Formats: sequence, C-alpha cells, structure tokens
Amino acid sequence: MTAKQPERIAFQGALGAYSHEACLQARPDGIPVPCTTFDDVLRAVREGHADLAMLPVENTTYGRVADIHRLLPQSGMHIIEEAFVRVRIALIARPGVTLDQVKHVRAHLVLLPQARSYLDEHSITSEAAADSAGAAEELAAGEATTDGVLASAVAADIHGLEVLADGIEDLAHNTTRFLLMAPDIDLSRRGRKMMTTFVFEVRNIPAALYKAMGGFATNGINMTKLESYMVGGSFTATQFYADIEGHPDDAPVRRALEELGYFTNMLEILGVYPAHPGRWDIEN
Repeated sequence: MTAKQPERIAFQGALGAYSHEACLQARPDGIPVPCTTFDDVLRAVREGHADLAMLPVENTTYGRVADIHRLLPQSGMHIIEEAFVRVRIALIARPGVTLDQVKHVRAHLVLLPQARSYLDEHSITSEAAADSAGAAEELAAGEATTDGVLASAVAADIHGLEVLADGIEDLAHNTTRFLLMAPDIDLSRRGRKMMTTFVFEVRNIPAALYKAMGGFATNGINMTKLESYMVGGSFTATQFYADIEGHPDDAPVRRALEELGYFTNMLEILGVYPAHPGRWDIEN
C-alpha cells in the first residue's frame, strides 16, 4: 500500500506567519507553501502547486479581512474546515540581543497597535512592514542589534531568532478565524456540530432580505455571520455571505434554504464543515 503523501497548503505570507500557524494546527504533517497575495494562494491550488488553501476571514479585534469575501465566491474552491488561531505577539531579536538593547521594531501594520502599551512602556519605536514573518526573515539575514520584530514565536523558531518577550498584545482575546479550502466540496457529516457557509443575492423586490431571513428564524437556525458586499460595480446588485449552524440535510436547515431560494437570484453553498471547538472558546 502506498503511503499517503502530505498535503501541500498554500497561505499568504512568509514562513512563521499566523497563517502558517493555522496550517500547522490543521495539518501538522502538511507542507506549507508561502504565497505573496491571497490571489496567489488560490492560484497555487488551481495550478496544482498546492492541494489546499488556508485563508483568514475575520479577526475578533479588526473584523473582516479585506478582499476575502470577494475572492471566496470566485475561487472555485470550497471550505472543508475552519481554524482559530490566538494571535500571541512576541518581541523577537537576533541571538544574543537583550531586551534593553532593542530600540526599534518592525511588524505588519495591524500588529503594531495591538502591542502599543508594551512598546510605549519600553520606549520602543515602531515601523510598519508588509509582513511580520517576512520582517523576521530580513532581521535574521542582517546584523542589527538594536532592531526587533513583532511576530509569532513560530517565526522566531523558523528564522533562528530569540523571543525576548511573549504575549505582549494588549487584548488577550485577539483571535483570527481561518478557512481551509479545497477544490472539491465535501458534504459529508464529519462532526457532531456542523457549519454551512453560503453566498446569495436577493431579488430586487421590497423587503427581499427580510423575507429571505424569515425562514431561518421560523426554523430555529442560528446564523452566526451575515455580511453584504457589492458585485459587478452596481449599487443594486448586493451579495450576502452567511454562516449558519447545521448541515443542509438537517430538516430545519433544508426548509430554511428552500425558503431562501424563493427570494434570491443566486444561492451557492461554499462549504459544509465541522464547527471548530475554538468557536465556543471565543464566545465564552
């Protein structure tokens, strides 16, 4: 019998990025495939350079990740799992450098304000970088003794750097939700609690969205996410992205989706996947 080959997982960023951490959580034996942009991540799977794609969709502090909801319906891929990564920020530097030597740090623009209290307390100046893990890679290649990087401890380990302080983020709940995507949809019931994600476009009639949502209320379906975004450069063509608890084969979910169909021009299921335990860890 031929051993199953490790799956290749494309993600945006350099090795050690929080997206890489999500890959390690989902597939510890997987092969990470770093990509420059989200489009490159999807292209890597379409062109056969990777088997799966790991994409961030939302963060408990900063909300929706830009561009993702536009890309998902057009990607031709489907959600097979979700992952939740607690964003723990570490101050890392070159080996031998001590904390009192660090005067300046670089990190992704989103990370810097999340550690503002710590940086101010230690009188450390900061500068935005395109990617925190990439900044760690650049730091490792240089010789700076007064510079550091804010990134994950995984990035420090990969690039041979030292963690001078860990968990320096201001908000302890800061978590990013990721979606693991594959070319083929899997509709099997793979967990006790399942999630269903879909996109739809309501018909251009009065109270269409109100009527479309009615089926979920009357059937007792918990909708955990509903977001709108414009498509095709039109102010009247609005699509919605939704997450609900349950499986399409569940009678209440089936009835709700059938009712939704009466008020939509388009309805597409993007994925059916097990609910990750981290979902309730955050809520509680």
